Amino acid sequence: MKQKKKAAFVTLGCKLNYAETSTYERGLVREGIEAVPWENQADIYLVNTCTVTEHSDKKCRNIIRKLHRVSPQAAIFVTGCYAQLKKEEIGRIEGVAGVFGADEKQMVVPSIIKYLEEKSGMPAEDSNASGPEPQSIPDRQEGRSDFLPAYSSGERTRSFLKVQDGCDYFCAYCTVPYARGRSRNLPISDLVIQTEEIAAAGIREIVLTGVNTGDFGKSTGESFIGLLKALNEVKGIERYRISSIEPNLLTDDIVDWIASGTKFLPHFHIPLQSGSDTILKAMGRRYSTDFFARKVDYIRKAMERPGGPKVFFGIDVIAGFPGETDGLFMETYNFLKDRVQPAFIHIFPYSRRAGTPAAARKDQIQDSVKTERVKALEELCTELHRKFIEDNRGIEEHVLFESTDKNGIMSGYTGNYIRIERPYDPELAGKTVRVTI
Repeated sequence: MKQKKKAAFVTLGCKLNYAETSTYERGLVREGIEAVPWENQADIYLVNTCTVTEHSDKKCRNIIRKLHRVSPQAAIFVTGCYAQLKKEEIGRIEGVAGVFGADEKQMVVPSIIKYLEEKSGMPAEDSNASGPEPQSIPDRQEGRSDFLPAYSSGERTRSFLKVQDGCDYFCAYCTVPYARGRSRNLPISDLVIQTEEIAAAGIREIVLTGVNTGDFGKSTGESFIGLLKALNEVKGIERYRISSIEPNLLTDDIVDWIASGTKFLPHFHIPLQSGSDTILKAMGRRYSTDFFARKVDYIRKAMERPGGPKVFFGIDVIAGFPGETDGLFMETYNFLKDRVQPAFIHIFPYSRRAGTPAAARKDQIQDSVKTERVKALEELCTELHRKFIEDNRGIEEHVLFESTDKNGIMSGYTGNYIRIERPYDPELAGKTVRVTI
């Protein structure tokens, strides 16, 4: 390339997207492109999009238009879930030079390099741009789809490792299976190699991420617990977290193994979506409230000890699904408050997504009602999180401190995801320290 070009990156949505964006960034930096903050003027912008809600779509469009205003001469490339479902719509936005769907992720870096070379007058065949070797997997829509190996970098303490992609569940409200394709994964051996690369960079904690993480093994005939056991043996990594796992895939065998004394932490992010069996059935979920509650009980019994840390449960809940009456909503509220008592609730107002079974229902809930229910759940979340902190107060835990200095203060997380702050000490950055909460 005749002169060093600048690229900026914007990621919207889940941690899986962050892992993929970081991989694109490393690929472009290897080709001599300088990574800059997105607020700066750049030659290239890469936007990794989300489409989980209508608000997500709108946010993606607004970001693209804002980048064009920041740097009108720049070329904007768009990838991610929204790009898969609305390629033509995004392509019509001023400033967009390329849109990559879920089955084109392997082409993001080579295509950007080719664009820059053609613009500078250099022959594209001189490029040595290369992405990870694609792995072809049967796909529900196109017949085949690539798996983009990915992990995040840039943080001293934590990395998000993509272990799985796609989803075969097709819940009534969700477009993600259409955007991401069928459930698939890399072999365990490949993921071990990536984990070793992460460890070599000095990172001490890994969060396993995917679209349906616990469904790992569909395309290789392996098992999720087999993956966990293999990663547990990698030297240099001190701690692992599982970012999100369906309750029906978090088996007793997995729980028992984690509880036996491993690097995997007592921190679980489990989607519930509703505490009403009526709504769960309408959503097409694969469990009942009784199953969910018994799963939480099993984990607590296996992992909690008198005087020891409590298990952190983060629970996803959708408010205002079609047909959710006031009474059915209160079933969810009371189930969370009295039965499950999670440490945190991730709350989403139901968003009508075109093409899904739920969108066609006539019994849609008014936005004002959704807002009220979200507010009620947010207040409950505050109450439950405060209780979780108090239940852990006075308990000794290990904290992995981060390197960021914010006005003389540094912070880190306990194994069960309680944020701890202390005066900044550079000697503690990236190290695990035993503290009393």
